Amino acid sequence: YQRKKEELEALKQADQRGEIDLRYLDETGFCLMGYVPYGWQLKGEELFIEVQRSKRLNAVGIMNRSNSLEVYLFEGSINSDVLIACIDKFAETLNQPTVITIDNAPIHTSQRFETKIEEWKHKQLEIFFLPSYSPQLNLIEILWRFIKYEWIEIEAYSSWESLVEYVEKVLRGFGTEYIINFA
Repeated sequence: YQRKKEELEALKQADQRGEIDLRYLDETGFCLMGYVPYGWQLKGEELFIEVQRSKRLNAVGIMNRSNSLEVYLFEGSINSDVLIACIDKFAETLNQPTVITIDNAPIHTSQRFETKIEEWKHKQLEIFFLPSYSPQLNLIEILWRFIKYEWIEIEAYSSWESLVEYVEKVLRGFGTEYIINFA
């Protein structure tokens, strides 16, 4: 853990010097079973949140410390093939050496994924695996938490269309209307 943490710190410093673009990748999902960590109401007033089963809007995000975000949304499952397609698409946009930080989820360590690592290196893209059980080192986890617990309003959970619209609005506004200070 400590060695990987030190390596990540060295990557952060290279990023700050402009030598690389350090990115953080992770997947998440949104559905109508809302994320409501707390709430309040007037004394004697009752509030109800209708919970309903729904499809799941899945996202693959690739973010840096400057609030630059590439996100790929899907209604289907995210497996290694989907993840590889997202990274391939992202690799087409690179204009400097880039390092993507990811955890050790099975779709990140599959044989199919690992065979792509060498190909990506030729496109100035390297993969840095975080130590196991260390989500605190993957900054995109903070983005997902902000979206789910702070930025999505309760009205977003009124319908599937509303949820999709609201998630897309927040993702489009990330870096301008919705900002995280990673200093």
